[in-house]
Amino acid sequence: MQLTGKITPETLMSLEAYTKWRKLHKPEVIAHRKLRSVQLGEHINMQFESETTIRYQIQEMLRIEKVFEEEGILQEIEAYAPLVPDGSNWKATMMIEYTDINERKRELAKLIGVEDRMFVEVEGHARVYAIADEDLDRETEEKTSAVHFVRFELTPVMCAAVKAGAGVKMGCDHTHYPSHLDITADTLASLAGDLK
Repeated sequence: MQLTGKITPETLMSLEAYTKWRKLHKPEVIAHRKLRSVQLGEHINMQFESETTIRYQIQEMLRIEKVFEEEGILQEIEAYAPLVPDGSNWKATMMIEYTDINERKRELAKLIGVEDRMFVEVEGHARVYAIADEDLDRETEEKTSAVHFVRFELTPVMCAAVKAGAGVKMGCDHTHYPSHLDITADTLASLAGDLK
């Protein structure tokens, strides 16, 4: 999978080429995803996206749905490409995970607005709160969604600090889910690569 900085139909593999590539490289992509995953407390998993994770997602969708016509390929790109970080931000899929269906229903009702209370804090700088669900609203008056798409927009000074080795905290200050942690050095090194 070649990273080009822009996902277009021409930069994706054919279904045949991807099937061969996938057999050899799937473990690498899984390791990359795991490295970029931050578990906040027991129930929120932040999967920080990259061009690699999004290319893989698009290729997987095309493979599963057996899409090879340009219109279908463009629809998949349109759906997922906005999740690739653009140099001044981190973008993540936020998953609220409860295994018990009744507990999940109860907790999602308590966690309305949680996606807007997620933050990153670069050492020496103010918290940056998530900009959530820019494509469509994912909550109702009764409950929040179990999946949100969030963006953390960093200033040039913050980007430079991260690239220079500053620590970063991730957290949530929602009344029903107060939690924070230091992002590990390995994960932070991967995330620093998203910044220009």
